[in-house]
Amino acid sequence: MDISFLLNGESVVLRGVSPTRTALDWLREERGLRGTKEGCNEGDCGACTVMVTDARGSRAVNACILLLPQLQGKALRTVEGISGPDGAPHPVQQAMIDHHGSQCGFCTPGFVVSMATAHLNGDAGHDDALAGNLCRCTGYAPIVRAAEAAASAPVPTWMRGEKALLAEISSGGLGAAERGADSPPSAGAAPETSDELARLYEASPDATLVAGATDVGLWVTKQLRDLDEVIFLNRCVDLQEISETEDALRIGAGVTMDRVLTLMKDHYPSYAEMLRRYGSAQVRAAATIGGNIANGSPIGDNPPALIALGATLHLRKGDARREMPIEDFFLDYGKQDRLPGEFVEAVTIPLKADRLRVYKLSKRFDQDISAACGAFWIVTQNDRVTEARIAFGGMAGTPKRALHVEQALIGKPWTEDTVMAASGAFDQDYQPMSDMRASAGYRLEAARNMLIRYLIADLGVATDVRGVRA
Repeated sequence: MDISFLLNGESVVLRGVSPTRTALDWLREERGLRGTKEGCNEGDCGACTVMVTDARGSRAVNACILLLPQLQGKALRTVEGISGPDGAPHPVQQAMIDHHGSQCGFCTPGFVVSMATAHLNGDAGHDDALAGNLCRCTGYAPIVRAAEAAASAPVPTWMRGEKALLAEISSGGLGAAERGADSPPSAGAAPETSDELARLYEASPDATLVAGATDVGLWVTKQLRDLDEVIFLNRCVDLQEISETEDALRIGAGVTMDRVLTLMKDHYPSYAEMLRRYGSAQVRAAATIGGNIANGSPIGDNPPALIALGATLHLRKGDARREMPIEDFFLDYGKQDRLPGEFVEAVTIPLKADRLRVYKLSKRFDQDISAACGAFWIVTQNDRVTEARIAFGGMAGTPKRALHVEQALIGKPWTEDTVMAASGAFDQDYQPMSDMRASAGYRLEAARNMLIRYLIADLGVATDVRGVRA
């Protein structure tokens, strides 16, 4: 593949790029930019954090699971590009020195890039911005103090103006015009519309679709898999669209989870609060809602909320489209109702009076895999339950509704006695497994407690110790 992008302010054109070469490996091995570190190599530790800028703005991402073709038409800035051209330190770098925010230094470049990105964006939520950066030396306090100290400093001149330069490299790369719109990809392809994607994928249904690469990246770095055919979705702008009517939101499959989080703050705050703990800022900036759904993970945090909301999934194969309730998409562990050559095009979420609460249970509060994630939508009228939709991730081989619990609630008084009686039906809905995250018994007890928590919260009792509505 051929790609062009900006690297620390300078134009780069690469010919014949391997579609599965990671930005981290290329930066260190080909460009000698070794400030970007390889730590976990799976998008968890943040030592490889780089800044990526495009028309949507600047965001921190993990270079270890960022594939080079995803950089087409964007600007990439590494820790070496955070300092000024004359070696002047960025305000966050100086603050890290002044507040003793670095000890062994291995994680420091990633912290600096995350901090510089937040500083550029005026983001003062330092705990959230740095949740994807791990440090085993400092205890985080001096790093957060450094971020707070640098927040009021002006953005350096060398960190401005990259958007204006991006227009010069926005064309190029390997698209349909060079390859032929109906020809199958030889190694990698980057369609620019969903129509082109539909033709390509129908012709090559065994190709791997790559959106944010937050999952596929691990196939490359951890499983060392060779992907013969790859189709990148990041240039399909129409898959990144969001439309809103009075009754519903239609979210394109290519919309990243950080945008979903922002969107849900106004509509379903509890959903947004769960998404704040979904991965890290780096992961949310890359992961897409369509990729998360199509992945079909039984421990994905997003599908339970969508199921509880009664979302509709839109699929496309060639020119044929179909839709289904999202819970019907998940058939069995590792199996979804998706035909060869068919892809997730969008998801539609109903807009209605907010009765949604989402509870994520994990050993670590931020950036951790759920032991269980429960989503509850319970409607009452005259103190009786008239509607209930409850879904869990982590309790079965797929994201799954608690149909027996729902039926035990509907028509009953909205009281503690009803909830306690209905919670016994969780045994009929789920037979969870025991693993390193939780035992089966613990998961079932947690599910029952989440239902009780919903009732207590509905009665107006604060249930979140962090002061955020749950």
